[in-house]
Amino acid sequence: MSYLIIKHIHTLLALLTISGFVVRGYWMMTNSGNLQHRVTRIAPHILDTVFLASGIAMLMLLSLNPLSQSWLLAKFAGLIAYIVLGTVAIRRGSTRQVRILAFVGALAAFAYVVGVALSKSPAGWLAYLA
Repeated sequence: MSYLIIKHIHTLLALLTISGFVVRGYWMMTNSGNLQHRVTRIAPHILDTVFLASGIAMLMLLSLNPLSQSWLLAKFAGLIAYIVLGTVAIRRGSTRQVRILAFVGALAAFAYVVGVALSKSPAGWLAYLA
């Protein structure tokens, strides 16, 4: 499969991932029962696994070593922050206020990852100001 196809799949999955997260965050804030639906609990894991696999496939096709590229390390750090904050926001937050703050933090982490991906700089969106 060509790099361009995998890149488009990765981009589509990024949009689906964040869209699903925003919907689940809304359901969390409104105490919707939809958050407990089986599909809502399983689908994000499948989607995120394919999303990660497409990212790894791009690394392999480009022969990039993530440990030697500072922007890739920053992207992985942002991804870990997004996952941790997202877990707190949707499941593990002890109070509604903690979950909402984690939700906002997860959105910020995702935005940072997108900025790093587009700019190929650990500075993310700030790289465009230079």
